[in-house]
Amino acid sequence: MTHTVDGKIDKFSAIHSLVGGGITESDGVFTYYDGQTPPTEEAIQAEIDRLQIEHDNLITKQETDKANANQKLKDLGLTD
Repeated sequence: MTHTVDGKIDKFSAIHSLVGGGITESDGVFTYYDGQTPPTEEAIQAEIDRLQIEHDNLITKQETDKANANQKLKDLGLTD
């Protein structure tokens, strides 16, 4: 599951996406419980960027689908 703060992907989500398993974060310090190798800052940023694009595309698709559905209802005379 990806977490966002004000629509932005958080670092925890990127790290979890990269290494999986049990991870916790406290005051910016990540603890790995399943023997994962911590990713580099470059890998984390690349994953944040990738996940952000994926998230933004999903939001855009949901908005488009809703607008299309509302237009179909209007075309059928089922709504104003």
